[in-house]
Amino acid sequence: MGETPLKTWFQVISSSTFKNFAEFRQTFGSADLFKNCTIFNISGNSFRLIAAIHYKSQIVFIRNILTHTDYDKEKWKDDRC
Repeated sequence: MGETPLKTWFQVISSSTFKNFAEFRQTFGSADLFKNCTIFNISGNSFRLIAAIHYKSQIVFIRNILTHTDYDKEKWKDDRC
């Protein structure tokens, strides 16, 4: 995976504050929720980044970075979100 899309994602996340998912979607329009995890499309939807976001403390925990193929296998759903 090229590191530029991931670096861009990190820069936006690091320099922003969000009160809730609705506010978050204004910046990351393609982000989706699964249980307590937020799913991001990275690098033109080639990769999926799965993170737990704690809005109150403004902390983002990266749970997985997967290829689209591995994401589609849905084994990541067995992890705690």
